[in-house]
Amino acid sequence: MFRLIKLIGSSTILFVEELGRFTDFLYQVIKSIFSRPFGGRDLIKQLEFIGARSMSIIILSGLFTGMVLALLFYSVLTRLGSVDLMGSAVGLSLIQELGPVMAAIMVIARVGSSTCAEIAIMRNEQQFDALTCMAVNPYRFVMVPRFLAAIISVPLLTAIFNVVGIFGGYIVGVYLKGLSGTLYLQNLIDKIGWEELRMSVIKSFVFAVIFIWISMAKGFFVHFEKGVSGAEAVSLVTTKAVVASAIAMLFADYISNSFLI
Repeated sequence: MFRLIKLIGSSTILFVEELGRFTDFLYQVIKSIFSRPFGGRDLIKQLEFIGARSMSIIILSGLFTGMVLALLFYSVLTRLGSVDLMGSAVGLSLIQELGPVMAAIMVIARVGSSTCAEIAIMRNEQQFDALTCMAVNPYRFVMVPRFLAAIISVPLLTAIFNVVGIFGGYIVGVYLKGLSGTLYLQNLIDKIGWEELRMSVIKSFVFAVIFIWISMAKGFFVHFEKGVSGAEAVSLVTTKAVVASAIAMLFADYISNSFLI
């Protein structure tokens, strides 16, 4: 019994300590955004890495997600005699929920892991200490371009995911199931308004902040991992960053739905 209490207590202390480090890390990153000079070239490089290079996986996953949704909704709506509503059902599902969540998961898998590993390797090689010795703000030089690129790219990638997903649903509904293309698009336009689009944008922005924050912080504080070092520590924090980002994103999704729906 006492061993269990000790375990819970030590885990709680470690969690609070890590939360404090991460909060201070986020504060330093946000504060550094407004400092000079502005690294425009670094920002463009990260936009290309996070945004442009994620396009293929976003398009493929969005297309197949929309097609699967259309098949599922066709089966359900046919039983209910409301198959004409498939366009709005697919569109609302993608824009309000699946688009932001799936796009964020794809970006976490591709960008979050690599970002965490890169920063963890920089920490192990003492590159941040070298930057500090040269009077260069490591937050401004390394973290800010990645942070800004993520919060710019993820909402745009989410919008692309939604459009491609709706197109995938159109392919299944119109060309495979014989529904009216005009009816599909008209129901979609009638049911989707600014509120649904605003919800998608807010969610994607929140998810972007969460994933890039956790990924960078996990790598930056790799030296706090106990019992491991070197390549093993990099591997461990990268795995933790992906899992923690996904869980935190899903929790934020629930909170967002509680306030926005």
